[in-house]
Amino acid sequence: MQAKVFERAALDALVTEAFGGAPQTVEAMEGGASSRKYFRVTVPGGKTAVVMFVPDGLTPEEASKERASRWPFLEVHELLVKARVAVPIIYADASPQGYLLLEDLGERTLAQVVASEPARKEALYRRAVSDSVAAQLQLAPLAAGTIVATRRFDEELLKWELDHFREWGLDARGVTLGDNARGRFERLTTALAREIAAMPTAIVHRDYQSRNLMVRGDGTLVWIDFQDALIGPRVYDLVALLNDSYQSFEPAFIGQRIVEAAEAQGLHPETLAFEFHLVTVQRKLKDAGRFVFIDRVKGNPNFLPFVDPTLRKVRRSMAAIGAKHPVVEELASILDPYLPAD
Repeated sequence: MQAKVFERAALDALVTEAFGGAPQTVEAMEGGASSRKYFRVTVPGGKTAVVMFVPDGLTPEEASKERASRWPFLEVHELLVKARVAVPIIYADASPQGYLLLEDLGERTLAQVVASEPARKEALYRRAVSDSVAAQLQLAPLAAGTIVATRRFDEELLKWELDHFREWGLDARGVTLGDNARGRFERLTTALAREIAAMPTAIVHRDYQSRNLMVRGDGTLVWIDFQDALIGPRVYDLVALLNDSYQSFEPAFIGQRIVEAAEAQGLHPETLAFEFHLVTVQRKLKDAGRFVFIDRVKGNPNFLPFVDPTLRKVRRSMAAIGAKHPVVEELASILDPYLPAD
């Protein structure tokens, strides 16, 4: 796949198609860890919108070879709309050229709102939990033929993510496990990946956290960055939300949200809590390694401050279930010297 090159003329044409005239202003927006680029544009009439440019998005010819005829973003967007999830409005679609014109949701992420208005934290997180559970229930069973149904957190992917932690969260930081510990790590993470892959599943956003939820004035939470949605453990988005690397919550706050999620699904809270902590170990080890990878390989050090807080969350979840789970207990004994104190 050949990367596309951003062209201002293509951006102007996209805005003109949707709003009848070229943009009056174009401002580059700060992006995340992906290759996607975003531009805030002022359109005729003074309204603003956002252009998303995806240099590595599939052309129709490439997509046909991959099974899909549309970008994953567009397919998942359509699914979420059907599930009554709030998502950005699409004003114009030039995805074959790499562009979408989207609703401007402003700068009010969930992370920013709870930082500036802490009194709203519990209500907003209760809503985030209920929105996630409602979407999973609404979309179950997932209709065949969508790209989400073809993608899964299987044992291979889960194990690859744990190996990614070993490579970047340990090896790249100068921590070399001895032969015995390395062999045990391999055995234990294989067992952990296999167990998680066998857990009850649902559609998951994959990165359902405070920077990927925008807050409208009425308190509605709008999902963004959902193009990687897939089938995964039913607690995966709950883990991403409540053990978010960019936030810190008291155990009681997390526990209450788990109870709410369990009640909404007719599950026993202890069952969901066990799944939550088990998936936390896998997910947050991956995140810690990924943050180092983004620095060393992509030259972006912005995520490094979150490595230690992320590993503390691993320690807490290991402590929560370790005695009940021999694999986690043994893995904790290997990683204990390398996990920051809580």
